[in-house]
Amino acid sequence: MPANHRYSIQTASIVLACAVLASCSSAVNPVNWVTPYRVDVIQGNFISSEQVEQLRPGMSRDQVRAVLGTPLMASLFHADRWDYVFTLKRQGVDSQTYKYTVFFNGDQLERFAGDAMPSEAEFIAKLDNKRKLGKVPPLEATEEQLKAAEKSSAARPAAGAAAAAVAAPPANPQTTVYPPLESPKQ
Repeated sequence: MPANHRYSIQTASIVLACAVLASCSSAVNPVNWVTPYRVDVIQGNFISSEQVEQLRPGMSRDQVRAVLGTPLMASLFHADRWDYVFTLKRQGVDSQTYKYTVFFNGDQLERFAGDAMPSEAEFIAKLDNKRKLGKVPPLEATEEQLKAAEKSSAARPAAGAAAAAVAAPPANPQTTVYPPLESPKQ
């Protein structure tokens, strides 16, 4: 087989392999197997359904701030409106956004409206890391394990005594005297 013919077959097979790999879905594409780490982005104040239940019309601005926290947005043009927005963006999970607005009449809470807020327990369950660590080992030794440990430690007293003798300091340690750091003035 001539050399030119052999190189043209190799070139054609490489081009064909590249075309096949390029047409594959992203699950097969090796470039998409490794993705950079993206930091979780948390913005705003999370408001739970328990906090919303504490709101009552007629509350002062300070009382609302004590229950819900400082609003994310308070506009000079809408002084009687506070907007609470919470956004959570995590890698591999759809971003979560919750919005809640409270309206004031002067210094008194008039009304409040917004998204249906999850309870604290529900929200924490949504934050589940998707990484399961497996079964937690027992943290307490059984009676059989304790007895086996006693037998193994009783079988090795000679080795333990030899190690203790080596590690013990000598009875008369020789003290080292160092010269003074500064020479005496004469």
